[in-house]
Amino acid sequence: MKVEQPSDPPLNSCVDQLVVPGDTVLDLSTMSNQTIKLGEGLRQDSDKISVMKAGKLRLSKPNKYWVESSHKRYVPCVEDTILGIVVDSKPDNFLVDIKGPTLAFLPVLAFEGGTRRNIPKFEVGTLLYVRVVKANNSMNPELSCTDASGKAAEFGPLKDGYMFETSTGLARMLLSSPTCPVLEALGKKLSFEIAIGLNGRVWVNASSPATTVILSNAIMKSEFLSGTQQRIMVEKLMQKLQ
Repeated sequence: MKVEQPSDPPLNSCVDQLVVPGDTVLDLSTMSNQTIKLGEGLRQDSDKISVMKAGKLRLSKPNKYWVESSHKRYVPCVEDTILGIVVDSKPDNFLVDIKGPTLAFLPVLAFEGGTRRNIPKFEVGTLLYVRVVKANNSMNPELSCTDASGKAAEFGPLKDGYMFETSTGLARMLLSSPTCPVLEALGKKLSFEIAIGLNGRVWVNASSPATTVILSNAIMKSEFLSGTQQRIMVEKLMQKLQ
């Protein structure tokens, strides 16, 4: 008697579903001419993509997958964009708090056109929008203030404004595509700048303290609300502003 083994579920069928360590979400041997990128919570074992931590499987189109779970402490992953706080400076590196297990290094030359003649000067406490370029368990993470092509893009110091901390799950929700309902609703009512770090830090800059309070309160309250609930909550907060 031949017993058929259950096949692994297609990856797309698992998206937005709860997964737990040990779950196999994809068999690469069934794919041809397709490239996928693995983020936090997933690993490759031969032809199998398996789950390393409990959470929801997420997809950032076209092809990046990760497991989203809500944590206070951040685990760095290469290519994450995060908000870091300068805590010290050395001849070759800035030491940066990224809300992770260890401090990260930001080389003094990791800036667009960086040379020994134009090393930036950052005071302790400076908030930076940076990209993770190296991350593993045996060394401190390394950061950069450039994109993959060496351009500054949006990276660098964030001046003025207000920074607050969230869970990593909320940060990923805010960065999801299409635009998160709470940010979409706020954007229709208010004018502001925002930078969101996957390490659970959010920076907002608005024209008045009252607007900044509305923004931060709306974002913090949105984590466990549905899209409709987020829009209703923004409407109620806006009524208080008037």
